[in-house]
Amino acid sequence: MGADYRALVAAGQVWVESDEQGHMRGFIVFRPEGDAMLLENVAVRPEAAGQGIGRDLIAFCEETARARGCRAVTLYTNEAMTANLTLYPRLGYRETGRRIEDGFRRVYFEKPLTD
Repeated sequence: MGADYRALVAAGQVWVESDEQGHMRGFIVFRPEGDAMLLENVAVRPEAAGQGIGRDLIAFCEETARARGCRAVTLYTNEAMTANLTLYPRLGYRETGRRIEDGFRRVYFEKPLTD
């Protein structure tokens, strides 16, 4: 929760989905990590939920990863985020592990990128 978004934007790691008036509807943060793309955060404004924005942002991350030659997209979520635990498998991600880090119960996922 303590991410420095100013630094992430400056590093080119944040992408924003906006409506026709330029109002932000959602954003995604990802960056290469080894031979994979690490999806660090995806968020959609509550009033824009259910419109496929999150899925579109995740698809954008995957397309970018493929274009950069990454073998997979990896991510983790908090075990308490039960909606995420069912969403990611529906999007083709498989659980790769669970562990406690920094006081959080994290669940790790990976989606191999194949042509």
